[in-house]
Amino acid sequence: MMKYASEMSYTCLPWLFLSLSLLLFTATRAKVPAVIVFGDSSVDSGNNNVISTLLKSNFQPYGRDFYGGHPTGRFCNGRIPPDFISEAFGLKPAIPAYLDPAYNISDFATGVCFASAGTGYDNATSRVLNVIPLWKELEYYKEYKQKLRAYVGKKKANQILREALYLMSLGTNDFLENYYIFPTRRSQFSVRQYQDFLLGLGGYFIRELHGLGVRKLSITGLPPMGCLPLERATNILGQNECQDKYNNVALEFNRKLEGLVAKLNKELPRMRMVSAPAYDIFYQIIRRPSLFGPLYRIGMRFLLGYFSCLDVHFNFKISGS
Repeated sequence: MMKYASEMSYTCLPWLFLSLSLLLFTATRAKVPAVIVFGDSSVDSGNNNVISTLLKSNFQPYGRDFYGGHPTGRFCNGRIPPDFISEAFGLKPAIPAYLDPAYNISDFATGVCFASAGTGYDNATSRVLNVIPLWKELEYYKEYKQKLRAYVGKKKANQILREALYLMSLGTNDFLENYYIFPTRRSQFSVRQYQDFLLGLGGYFIRELHGLGVRKLSITGLPPMGCLPLERATNILGQNECQDKYNNVALEFNRKLEGLVAKLNKELPRMRMVSAPAYDIFYQIIRRPSLFGPLYRIGMRFLLGYFSCLDVHFNFKISGS
């Protein structure tokens, strides 16, 4: 018989598989005392709730599969990738947002999220929707370090921060909400030059983290941006298929990112860093969803224009027994 599943835009479930790949990163089997997160909506657990921006997800149907069925500010129907990663390491099942007033340093000692939906490597990207720029996420991290030292003592805090797993996930907004929308960056850079510009900013950020004691970092590459629902919806002449132009940009960026990771692993003492491959997993689920089970629900987000995030469903048939 025929079965139906719902698919929504930017990924949550594909990240579950990515989460498993991240566990392979810890081949040393060392205990991870905390998971600390930087990035955009793919990993934001609610920081945008408390800043002045239109880009929020603190309303239904977001959170319908989260504990209690309430929206939390996660751009997902349930938990997001860092939550699963944290739980897999025996830590809390949901990582709190640093700006959420419901939490304090006792909650953040084993994991904290500084991410902000809509941000990117480029400061200009964060200004599009007035969200937290990456440099500010770093400032919050420095503030967090001081609070952690005051809470558990300097020696233990340094150990936690040194052994923690750090996650970075961003970059899509730089292209889809900035470069391809506004003329400023396009007048300054070709798309390949802009990729290099972003990776230069990313490299600087990683060096800053290393200088602050970070030693284990996973940085996620770009997904197939041309397959996001907004890009498919606007590809009318292409019968609403994925836009190869954007996908090719993502693939090229990811190759360059892998090169940067290899370079920094050699350059930065005791740094262990991996580039997490989101592209292939996401693309396979879009193109061959039946490989991932006869019936499942994927929680994602769909950004309409710049003004609202909606839980939009695209039904497709999956054959099954």
